[in-house]
Amino acid sequence: MPLVPQYVRRIRAACLAAAALMVVGAGPAAPPPAEGADRPGHCAGMDAITVPGAERQRAVCLDELTTAGTVASGHTDEADWAGLTPKDLATPTGVPGIQLDGYFPDSSTTNTTHGWNHDAQFVIRLPDRWNGGLVVAGSPGVRKQYANDRAFGDWVLARGYAFAATDKGNTGPTFHRDGAAPGDALAEWNTRVTQLTLAARKVTTQRYQRPVSRTLAMGMSNGGYLVRWQLENHPELYDGGVDWEGTLWRTEDPNPLTFLPPTLRAYPDYAAGGTGAGAAHRQIVKAGFPAGSEFLWPYHHQYYWDLTQRIYREELDPEYDGATEAGTPFCAPGTPNCDADYDYDARPGAVRDAVAKIALTGRIGKPLITFHGTLDVLLPISKTSDTYAAMVRREGRGSLHRYYRVEGGTHVDSLFDTFPDRLRPLVPCHRSAVVALERWLDDDRRPPSSRTLPMPEGADPATLLTRCPLSG
Repeated sequence: MPLVPQYVRRIRAACLAAAALMVVGAGPAAPPPAEGADRPGHCAGMDAITVPGAERQRAVCLDELTTAGTVASGHTDEADWAGLTPKDLATPTGVPGIQLDGYFPDSSTTNTTHGWNHDAQFVIRLPDRWNGGLVVAGSPGVRKQYANDRAFGDWVLARGYAFAATDKGNTGPTFHRDGAAPGDALAEWNTRVTQLTLAARKVTTQRYQRPVSRTLAMGMSNGGYLVRWQLENHPELYDGGVDWEGTLWRTEDPNPLTFLPPTLRAYPDYAAGGTGAGAAHRQIVKAGFPAGSEFLWPYHHQYYWDLTQRIYREELDPEYDGATEAGTPFCAPGTPNCDADYDYDARPGAVRDAVAKIALTGRIGKPLITFHGTLDVLLPISKTSDTYAAMVRREGRGSLHRYYRVEGGTHVDSLFDTFPDRLRPLVPCHRSAVVALERWLDDDRRPPSSRTLPMPEGADPATLLTRCPLSG
């Protein structure tokens, strides 16, 4: 669940103050669109495109659909994706086409992009050279519709895919104000991805005069959760998906409301040192954050753990702190209604009912590739993706799933800039996963079996930024 936009500047400042990469990664060369890919005239038929169900849409013909051009042209928002990727990640270029921005009917107004003050915003990009495929994504964290642009939107466009992304229907640290009942705001995220998928498939048919041949769901963090949910609940809309460290919501332990509170309780004693530090350390490790990740704990305590616990708890259990909205930041354990003392198991059944609206089952219906860093210090791998992989196997869907545990990966790749000698970026693992999924769907070349991918010995930062073989 990457950070909300107003925290990005502080994050970036913290990262830049530390050691930065000195070698620019070249990035893997993207293959050209598949043989026979459509090559209509530049932006042909733009005026005839209609996004089904949209309340508002705006089309523009661009010489460059990737962030190499959209930053300057104003057709992305850098704040949406700031802090998610390494600074030296190469940006593909040479992707002209059509961009559609707009929104579906909605009553909430947390998204102020374009001055619209209207949620359920989307972006659809249609490259002139199309490979027949469509990638659909929901934003990570509580970010807006452009959040995936740099992490993988640029790259899939350069491969010839059409690309569609949604803000999920509500954004920002007050997203929980949306909806009539607890859990509604989060449940809307799933509805909006389904809505955009249906609309984007029709849009691509309008643009290219033939149906989409392949639809892939992709996303990181909360976006990875959305991939899982779509493949469980609407497998008929997709051919497969790539899940980058997806959030795990389920009605029982573990879920974020079970592993974050004990971490918040223990961290002050750990940070203070002294006689209680050892016991506090054991509590944090028990909560899921592994020994060896301690160098990441101060940063995540300051920027992630407290905020994430409070705003998601407010969405799912607003009665916990009464009239107070989203708790008290960094409250001391023992303070009345402090989120550090939150006990999910002791809360009323209505809280589980709220979580049930968004719960995952593991019953995927199409091929899914999951990857997750072993040093994730927001969504600890042992409590999230390890658990989800076991759920998939229990449901008898293991043949549809590949799961790669990536040693040295953490939740946001920008921290690789700060710790290039201790972390590895996950962007190249995503690219390897997409290629593996394509081969799986093309001719049933099964990806390597699920495994832990070891940290490459002696690899320099430039190599780590461009390679992540799934063969281990």
